[in-house]
Amino acid sequence: MLTIKLKRIGRKHQPSFRVIVTPRGQGGPKGKPVEELGWMNPLLKKFSLNKERIQYWMQQGAQPSSTVYNMLVKSGIVQGSKKAKHKAAAAHETQAPAAGQAEQKAE
Repeated sequence: MLTIKLKRIGRKHQPSFRVIVTPRGQGGPKGKPVEELGWMNPLLKKFSLNKERIQYWMQQGAQPSSTVYNMLVKSGIVQGSKKAKHKAAAAHETQAPAAGQAEQKAE
């Protein structure tokens, strides 16, 4: 299966990333990507994506990482809501309403 993810480039304390397509679980972080689809600079909060190629790879079955998915939603390539950054944060949000309901039942 293919994954659309970020590959870190740049120097120490000056991160920048490339958006790449790579086989999942192969190649490691420095493995050769199938194709480069864009870039992201988190310090300047800017990014650029090749919309046509991303849509092509998603039609071929490539799955974006959660960070790339949020970038796709922000740029309008994918419709939907953003994903939570961490699984623990998402689990905490789902447990909070349940705890509130338990307090109401106790009263």
